[in-house]
Amino acid sequence: MTNSLRTMHCPKLQQRGAKEVLRYRQALGIGFNLVRDSGLLTTNHVLQIQAELERKYRGLAQAPGHCPQGRCGQHGIYATQEPDVIIALMRDLERFINDDGIFDADPLIKMALIHHQFESIHPFYDGNGRTGRIINVLYLVKQGLLDIPVLYLSRHIVRTKADYYRLLQQVRESDAWETGCYTY
Repeated sequence: MTNSLRTMHCPKLQQRGAKEVLRYRQALGIGFNLVRDSGLLTTNHVLQIQAELERKYRGLAQAPGHCPQGRCGQHGIYATQEPDVIIALMRDLERFINDDGIFDADPLIKMALIHHQFESIHPFYDGNGRTGRIINVLYLVKQGLLDIPVLYLSRHIVRTKADYYRLLQQVRESDAWETGCYTY
């Protein structure tokens, strides 16, 4: 049975999915207001977004080697890094996001780099993918390419999850930014 058929016949799955979409929308709204008001996308903003997604503030991962629900190795999920490494990498990412002088490129190219870096840092125990997709949208808002956060990438990424993780891993391991054959 496919996931969509399973969801149609299981009210609990429908309810869980609806709650996740609602939390995503609320987290995106929080992030949108923060970016709109400050003109920046900071680590503190990302922490607030992730806390809304998870309905709980847990902060950055504090225990290296944590594997979400024992799923390391599945779909490119991997263990978190040392807490001080995560903090330093997030600080660098924040500078990269907000200082166009560091790397002046087309915003869509820079968004892809930001997304890859965030997913590679993997700063949270859970919710990294959803948070990363919200960061994509908020970066486009920050750059003036979206007036309102209407871009929803999650559906496509979830549908093509195996390719998505495979291509992220190829970039991590082989710096293969352009070799992945991926069609939309």
